[in-house]
Amino acid sequence: MPTRAVKPVQARAHATRELLITTAAELLGEVGVERLSSNLICARAGVTAPAFYRYFKDKYAILEELGERLMAAQNTAVEALLARETPGISEQDLADLILENIDITKRFPGGPWVLHALRAIPALQHVRLNSHRRMSAQIADAAAGRSGRPRREALLGARLLIDMGYAAIELAFDEPHMNRRALAQAAARSLAPLTAAIRGG
Repeated sequence: MPTRAVKPVQARAHATRELLITTAAELLGEVGVERLSSNLICARAGVTAPAFYRYFKDKYAILEELGERLMAAQNTAVEALLARETPGISEQDLADLILENIDITKRFPGGPWVLHALRAIPALQHVRLNSHRRMSAQIADAAAGRSGRPRREALLGARLLIDMGYAAIELAFDEPHMNRRALAQAAARSLAPLTAAIRGG
């Protein structure tokens, strides 16, 4: 019996938390990271300040949640590439992956601002770094599994591949006048030798 009473409360709590996150993402695109505040989020969402602090310590906690979600969305594209049966990653694969992640970031609510916050705000940098470490490990594991090469030898190349590819994604938003397809192709040409190095080729 008690569980029946708890479910609506849990559902409302989840809905309120999601409302705050969604509202913060919308506001990011309008006012940017610096002007975003818990008061502004509460006013737009129609939620009281005590309710906000029930779920989040401050605006940076919401930005952290948004960052985790954006990184997860981007990583899904990388994981899909690693899961393919086709051995190796071609230059075109890399270009397509960079373009896909640019598109994922563009479509993500407040995505470009979240991307900026993860690099610019010291308290949020762990989100980006932890994500890059996880993905580098997955790439190194995949390379070691396919080539029989020691995982540790592939790890550095995998990390460079992730961080340099990510820099190209950031550049697309830092310099929006650039042709994104040309940017992705140029970045892929620079990164392609790393895929051979990771495989031990």
